[in-house]
This record gives sequence, C-alpha cells and structure tokens, in this order.
Amino acid sequence: MSNKLSVILLSYKSGNRLINVRNQLHEVLNAASVPYELVIIDDGSLDGSFQIAEELEKKHDNVRAYELSRNYTSHYALFAGFSVINGDCAIVIADDDQQPYQLLVDLYNEWKTKGSKIIFSYRTERDDPWLTKQMALMFYRVVSSISDFKYPAKGIDTYLVDREVIDILNKDIHPINTTTFTELLRLGFNPTYFPYVRGKSTVSKSRWTFKKKVKLAKDWFFSTSSFPIKLISFTGLAVSLFAFALIVFYGYIKIFGNPDYWKFEVKGWVSIIILISFFSGLILLSLGIIAEYIFRIYEEVKNRPGYIIKKKENKNDSNS
Repeated sequence: MSNKLSVILLSYKSGNRLINVRNQLHEVLNAASVPYELVIIDDGSLDGSFQIAEELEKKHDNVRAYELSRNYTSHYALFAGFSVINGDCAIVIADDDQQPYQLLVDLYNEWKTKGSKIIFSYRTERDDPWLTKQMALMFYRVVSSISDFKYPAKGIDTYLVDREVIDILNKDIHPINTTTFTELLRLGFNPTYFPYVRGKSTVSKSRWTFKKKVKLAKDWFFSTSSFPIKLISFTGLAVSLFAFALIVFYGYIKIFGNPDYWKFEVKGWVSIIILISFFSGLILLSLGIIAEYIFRIYEEVKNRPGYIIKKKENKNDSNS
C-alpha cells in the first residue's frame, strides 16, 4: 500500500490562485514526505481558470485537471472529484487559503496512524461577518436538532476519507439533491472529529451567492431529516383535536350557555371564516412540504447525472 493522498482542489473563478495553492501544497506535503496527487476540478469557470489548471497539469506529473460542463456548485463537484482520484485516501480543499495546509498533514497522519475511515475537521472559530456567523450557527443548530446526525456547532469545512469510503460513494450514492457531508455521516464508520482554526479568506467576494446557499440549505435539510413530514402528521392531529374541542365548546354555548355569562354571542360566519382560513393555510403548508419530497423523488427517477466531466483531448476521462 502506497498510502497515497489525493487532494481534491475545487476551482471556480480561481485564476492564478491555483498556482499559489499548488506551490504551498507541494511545499508542505513534500516537507512531510506525504506522497500525493493534486486533482483540480473546475466547476464551470468562464475566466480561464481551467486553462491555468491544464498548464499545471503539463508542468507537474502529479497534477490532473478536469472541467465540468457547467457550474454545478461545490458539493456536486466533490462527487466528480471522488470519481477520478487514484489515492488511498482523499482530502478536499478550496482555493481561498482558509484551511491551513498543515491541516492536511495532520489529517493524513491521523488516518495513517489510527486507521480512521472518515475524519471531519471542524472550525473552533468563525472569522465571518456577524450576520453570516449567526445565520450559520442557527442553521447548524436547527439541522442538528431535527436530523439523525449531529453537526459541529460552527460547521464542517473539509474532511479526509479512506479508499473504502470513496468506493462506496462512487458506487452506491447518486449525487442528486444531496451533499457529501450528509452521505458520509449517513454511512457511519465512527467518524473522527478534528478541530482547527480557520484562516481568513483570500477571496474578496464570496462565490457562494444567496441562491446557492438556499439551494444547499434545502438539499441539506430535506436529505437529512424526515421531521417535516412527521410534523405534518402531528400538526394535523393536534389541529383536528383543537377543531373538535372548538366544536364542542361553541356547541355547548349555543345550546346550553347563558349569553349574559359568556358576554358574547356565537355568530356562525365568524367561526367559519376563521376555520376555513386556518385550515387553508395549513393545507397549503403541508402540500408545500410534501412537494419538496416528491420533487426529490422525481429528480431521482429521471436518473440524470449529478455532474458531467468534459472529455479531455486524446484522453477518455469522461465520467457521469
């Protein structure tokens, strides 16, 4: 066993940062005598980033570059990366220098010495704007409370996975409306958690737009929890009991009650409007939640690829 490490570098509008990442990565891993390959996955950049990645591939034997047919977002690009790597284990990094490169060595040594199949690195601090930090903390808190898995309070940035787990991801997981984080947590393998301090991003403007964040949150939420569906059942039962109690209460007042004691007269149209409005809103909410799950079933049965890697000239490296 060569104990080769595959480093999956996600690239989107990365430009010359790719060169900087490769150089720093090589310096740290070479100093630690870690055998590695660098696999660059370009997530549909239109700024020439892939051409820079191809130049790195030509200059260095342990660098390979792949280009997706369009921008799929990072979580789908990760599945693409896992499908083409050759290492005995793999680590995921971004191009913004937020994850210290020494972290890769630490995770690699943890895997090599202890044999952990999955090692999650989690942030002990978040150097983000106040609103972003609070929204992230609330998101992880809510997801942890309603899902089958517990997430670190400040989030997971990257991870190391063993070849056994990589093969399972490639063979058994369909990368549609899900994330690698949730699928890895679902697989089990008693994951190890490794703390670290995240650095400041070298990217001036986040490439994670609000639309992408919402899409990721929905995928994460509905792929990890059946709570919304269960909530509909419990809410329906509770509302039914409440409505039945109202019927009994108003019926008693109408037939046996003393208007002078209750200080009001039961008017039929008031209660009807209230109940119709309440149940209409409840029905629409329930249908919306059910529709989210049905939509995901619909996407699965179409069996479309979660990503498409463009064919490389004179090479047969296409995966889907």
